[in-house]
Amino acid sequence: MILDIIFLIAGLIVLIYGANMLVDGGSALAHKLNISAMVIGLTIVAFGTSTPELVVNTLSSVKGSSALALGNILGSNIFNILAILGITAIFVPLNVQRTTTWVEVPLAVFAAVLILLMADENPQGTISRVEGISLLCFFAVFLLYTFMLAKHGGAGNGEEVVIKPYSIGKAILFILLGLAGLIIGGRLLVDGAVNIAQSLGISERIIGLTIVSIGTSLPELATSVIAARKGNADIAIGNVVGSNIFNTFLILGISATIHPVEVPPGSWTDLIVNILAAGLLFLFIFTGKGRKISRWEGTIFLVLYMAYLVMLLTGHTLF
Repeated sequence: MILDIIFLIAGLIVLIYGANMLVDGGSALAHKLNISAMVIGLTIVAFGTSTPELVVNTLSSVKGSSALALGNILGSNIFNILAILGITAIFVPLNVQRTTTWVEVPLAVFAAVLILLMADENPQGTISRVEGISLLCFFAVFLLYTFMLAKHGGAGNGEEVVIKPYSIGKAILFILLGLAGLIIGGRLLVDGAVNIAQSLGISERIIGLTIVSIGTSLPELATSVIAARKGNADIAIGNVVGSNIFNTFLILGISATIHPVEVPPGSWTDLIVNILAAGLLFLFIFTGKGRKISRWEGTIFLVLYMAYLVMLLTGHTLF
């Protein structure tokens, strides 16, 4: 048990360091290719900070722990909006650009609803391989959109991203080292989490929604808070929204394609909260002044997340 806790903590640390190295290397390459800050947030940074979820879910699916995989996706998406945007907006009110308002946020809402529809459609309570492949097709469309945005946006959107002056060779080295750290850390984290759940009699769903999802989302939290405090609100918003889209379309798609993802009892509450979080983000942006997430709206996000955590830990569900 103690050894499993050590593995879990060590896995989280290695995951975060690996993700940071991957983001540094990837962002440096993107900057040299004259890609805008918004696109870096939606793709390079979002993908880099989502790689812990990708590694954890891939390994969980291979091991047959699909409940852990779904819990990690839903928990990460909920944490990203309610906790990360909540904390970030309390520090600095977040302005949202037009492309995020009209494309990415509605797409994040659509992704949240799509998971619920897929889970409800199958009487066995699983997200099938065919549905996993369809999620990957949606991801391909999103990727095409971001490439088109990069082509037309260039680097002239006014956002300055602090990027380390790596050469191309050093950037590639950091990417490779980051990937290695992610694989090793992910393996330690998954093994530790599954063993702890079995030892304590806690469901893999709860472990995925709390310890694993919060741990793998720490890179998004750090990236968003730092970006917002440096005046790069676009990176903060793009990072979170992009990560949720990546989580649903790419990571859940890969997980379900490897092994049908089980929807365990109690997950309907998580599916509904996931939709409510994305819907509130959409509502706050469209009802506020100048497409902004204010401090009081950030406070609402954070209070709702704390209430959700209490509900999880006390064993209550909405359905």
